[in-house]
Amino acid sequence: MNTLRQAVQEYLAMRRSLGFKLQRAGAALLEFVNFMEQHRASYITLRLALTWAKQPSGGEPDTQAAQRLSFVRLFARYRSATDPRTQIPPAGLLPFRPKRARPYLYSDQEIQQLLHATLHMPLSPRHRKRCALLPWVYYCLFGLLSVSGLRVGEARNLRLQDVDLNAGVLTICGAKFGKDRLVPLHASTCEVLADYIARRQRHWADRPVSSYLFVSSWGNRLDNGQIHRAFYAASRQIGLRGATDHHGPRLHDLRHRFATTTLANWYRSDQEPERCLPLLSAFLGHVHVSDTQWYLSASPELMREAMARLERRWEQRP
Repeated sequence: MNTLRQAVQEYLAMRRSLGFKLQRAGAALLEFVNFMEQHRASYITLRLALTWAKQPSGGEPDTQAAQRLSFVRLFARYRSATDPRTQIPPAGLLPFRPKRARPYLYSDQEIQQLLHATLHMPLSPRHRKRCALLPWVYYCLFGLLSVSGLRVGEARNLRLQDVDLNAGVLTICGAKFGKDRLVPLHASTCEVLADYIARRQRHWADRPVSSYLFVSSWGNRLDNGQIHRAFYAASRQIGLRGATDHHGPRLHDLRHRFATTTLANWYRSDQEPERCLPLLSAFLGHVHVSDTQWYLSASPELMREAMARLERRWEQRP
């Protein structure tokens, strides 16, 4: 029989091969194995699992403990197939309900202001020539996020060969859960991307550059931190965030806006949103339609459209 450490490595490898990232769970389970080895325990017990889960780890104690125990629970189910001594922590032992951030629904004017601020972002005089393309990089990146529903990481990982402007389609490779999908683009979006790609080619004409669509001033893929810093700077410039705010509208909220805008347009064109919802779910790269339904919550615009449809139905009744 293999050790707990070997079992954890096999468990993580198996689930990652199925498309799960398991970054937090992977790190936590390795900590759990260290804890078990310190206690010279060769199999999982409920007492030790609870003791480890309740150890201080930062954040809200109850929430963190419940989440850590959930990591052990899933691994224990896997381990019990090869070690019948394994005790599986029951669900609900430490209740945990993840708190999702309340989405911010950008207005059209705010999107325009954000893109305008990005396009006019200040550049260091010392590196002005090298960074000359950056405003266009962020302008097109943020604009694409607002009209495509892409995740930030998906847009960041786009390569030139993934962009078919003739067909008006993006190929998203290796997205969440390892899935690929095709995302259609409006003709106006294709025009903006074509202009950006032409600028990109002129800027890097005589210098080496990676094949990623959105590149840094050094010619490599944009760093996730760079993207968010540029977004925060533009957000503060137009008043979406205060100068010292650590919380506020997020880049991910552009994905919410795409979802709600798409559904609202379906309402206005007298389509059946219920039947179209799986299509929107596919655009967003969701595995379950229920995930898409959550994206559509708390939208006053959708509530108005739904009420208007309901009122029309009432008026048609004899």
